[in-house]
Amino acid sequence: MKFRTTRPFGSAWRAAAACLLLAAFMTLLTGCLYPEDKLQQNMPPKEAVRNVQAAVDQYFQELGLLPIANSGQEVPRYEKFKVDYKKLTGKGYLSSIPTSAFENGGNYYFLIIDEETEPRVKLMDIVTSQKINDIQNWVKGHLESRGELPKAGEMYPGFYSIDYDSMGRKAPDIPSVFSGTLISAIMDDNGVVYADYGIDLMQLMSRDNSLQADEQTDLREWLVDASDFVPVKSPVYRLQDGEPVAVQPE
Repeated sequence: MKFRTTRPFGSAWRAAAACLLLAAFMTLLTGCLYPEDKLQQNMPPKEAVRNVQAAVDQYFQELGLLPIANSGQEVPRYEKFKVDYKKLTGKGYLSSIPTSAFENGGNYYFLIIDEETEPRVKLMDIVTSQKINDIQNWVKGHLESRGELPKAGEMYPGFYSIDYDSMGRKAPDIPSVFSGTLISAIMDDNGVVYADYGIDLMQLMSRDNSLQADEQTDLREWLVDASDFVPVKSPVYRLQDGEPVAVQPE
């Protein structure tokens, strides 16, 4: 007996095969068209920092200048020298602006610190900065309407926690970029609001026994050295009796 080989449901089989081929083609096409965009979108800030650092290093070595935007003397150290991407992309040192950068819709400014010694690229968190600016506006409005600062308990000599209830506000959550721990805002006698990174410094000290400081060391440098971030909107910290203490600028 001879058996005849057949393909049941021939038209359905051919249609399914065509669909599979089309799907494979679209997948291949998608992979060809979008990989660079996908990589840019998924690039973590740490990798972006390395890429920008390499571009800054090469720019400096070849041109003898730093690709930074102009900044006034009054701008705090950890907000001061922002990377000027026009200089890097315009001369081919970077192909595109990192998606984590504010200039491309991200949450960070890329800064250059230690500009006169060994330039380093670090990240300034815009979310933290904006929350402190919001609190600053609340404090200013309270002072103008009530004639007094919304002081609560003293956190450090000359620095106070903030009485949000007196302003009719709720304390915002401020996650630290260094630890993820919620940090607080503090205020000095002039009504200037800061982010308090004291808890991050304490955690860092407990993890690293090799940290050394004298009475003049700005402890914020420890946070910068141990991470890709800067302590934006922060007071200066000094070591007093073995603990980090916020101090007024000299």
